[in-house]
Order: sequence, then C-alpha cells, then structure tokens
Amino acid sequence: MAGTEENVVIRAGDCTLTLMPALGGKISSLRVHDHELLQTPLHPYAPRTHSMGFAEGDASGWDECLPSVSECSVVTESGEAFVPDHGDLWRIPWQVLEETDDSATLRATCFSLPLQLTRSVILSQVTSGWRLQLLYSLTNLGQTAVPWAWAAHPLFTSEAGDLVILPSDVQNLRLEGSGGNRLGRNGDEVSWPIAALACDSADGSTCDLSRAYPADTGLGDKLFTGVMQQGWCTLERPSVGLRLTVRFDPKVTPYLGLWLCYGGWPDEAGLKQVCVALEPSTAPVDSLAEAGSWSRSLAPGETVNWPMTLEIEPIRTG
Repeated sequence: MAGTEENVVIRAGDCTLTLMPALGGKISSLRVHDHELLQTPLHPYAPRTHSMGFAEGDASGWDECLPSVSECSVVTESGEAFVPDHGDLWRIPWQVLEETDDSATLRATCFSLPLQLTRSVILSQVTSGWRLQLLYSLTNLGQTAVPWAWAAHPLFTSEAGDLVILPSDVQNLRLEGSGGNRLGRNGDEVSWPIAALACDSADGSTCDLSRAYPADTGLGDKLFTGVMQQGWCTLERPSVGLRLTVRFDPKVTPYLGLWLCYGGWPDEAGLKQVCVALEPSTAPVDSLAEAGSWSRSLAPGETVNWPMTLEIEPIRTG
C-alpha cells in the first residue's frame, strides 16, 4: 500500500495520466502525445485548508466535488453541517490503495459529512484510441443518514473552434450562473445550442453555446441538463485532432453540468480558466442545500457505486 506523497503516473501507449494523492487525488495531467488535455494550474500547487475557496487553489485538472459543488449549510439527523466551496475532497490527501502500470485506486474521507469515496482509474489503449474508466464507490461511515451530491470536475482545456456536442434530445438547459447575467439568472431556462442573450433580448441577439470562444472573450457560464436519457457528451478539439467523449450511467448519475469558461473566471486579477468541463452529476444544481426530486441520502453503512468513462479518439483535421 502506497502513501500520499508520491505522484502516481499510469500509461497506455501514448496516453499518460498523473494523479496527485497529496492534493485531493487530483488528476493533474492527461496527455496524448504532446497534447495536455486538462486545464493547467492558475496558481502553484500548494497545501489547501478546509475553508479556502476553489479560486485560491490551482483551480486546474480534474477533481471530484463531494458532498456539494457550492458551499452551503445542510441540516442532517446529526445536526447542521457546513460544506465548503467545491466540497471536501479536493483539499485533503487521498490514500493510494493500489497502483499498477495502467491503473490506480485511491480513497478519501470527507470531513463535513461522514462519507468515504473510493475511485479506481483504469487507462487502456483501444482500437479507436484510448479509454479511461473511472469506478466510484461511496459509503456512509456515520451512524445516521447522510445527504450527498456528487459531480465530476474535469476541466478540459479548450480554444476557439472546439465543439461541444450533446445528444439531440437535449434542447434546453437550466442556468446555474452566467457572468454578467448575459444568459439570464440562476434557474432560468436556456435553449441549446443557440441561446438568447438576456442582456440584448430587445434586439434578439443569440450565441452558440456549442462553440468554444477565444480566451479573451471573458465568458463564463454554468448550465445543467435535465434528466439525461442518453449518458454521453463530447468535446471535439480539431486543433489537436482529438475527440473527447464522456460516458456515464444516467440511471445513477442522471444529470450533466457544463462549465463553459473562456477567460471569464476567476473574478480576481491574474490567470483565467480557458476550459470546457463536462460534469456528470447526481443533481441539476450546485448546492446540496437546494432540495428537489434529485436529493439523495445514504443510510448508515450503505454504499452506492457508479461508473464513468472518458473515450479519447483521433479525428481528421483536414
């Protein structure tokens, strides 16, 4: 059994993945040939506290958001619990349970609620390219029922010309937030892929949400699908000749969050994210405190499992 200090590197052919157990079990790098597919750090890697905001960290790579994406207070059978920004797990060390040349299993336990997440990652080369399988297992270690919500948080680097593709039956999205309220306000319904600009509604201006914009546009939008019937979404990157397809089981993780950021976050001066995050999730909202038909809890000792897969395929660019 390994510790938490050493980075874990797994490989399959020309694809390499790096994990940082000491820094939230983060997938810090996912490279195909010389192409980095994940957002690079906005700040140097450094230890995190239990209360710092996500923007105070490196805000890069691929983290797991549990038991909430946004900070909130929730009332449980054991009393009130405070969940910090982007949850607990990105800010604490993970334990390496197993490591091979092409796979690794890590585990961490939340501090705001008694939830333990185990995540296995398996990287393989396949006929069509490369496949990254992620297997999740969540257990309630407490003595009472515990509410929870999970979202994957892979920040895929992007540039103008990239294309976000959703199943054809997804025609509307729920708005969680939009920089400058350009698409509207939290809870508004937005058409996909062509959305009306709320700030220019009088003249009927629209934007194509499926198209990535240049880094200097300063845009940042968070949106959610409703319950997905087909568990997939795709980011095509013509400039590097790759297609990234996230697949998930909508029976277990029925929603998809989209974070479309082209220089629009963080709000503070300094480096900005330029990325597209494709986020399978258990809820269509960022806050665990926002209850609805999607709300979940685990009984004492109960475990729930779910899968997620990232397929990386070469595409023709000419």
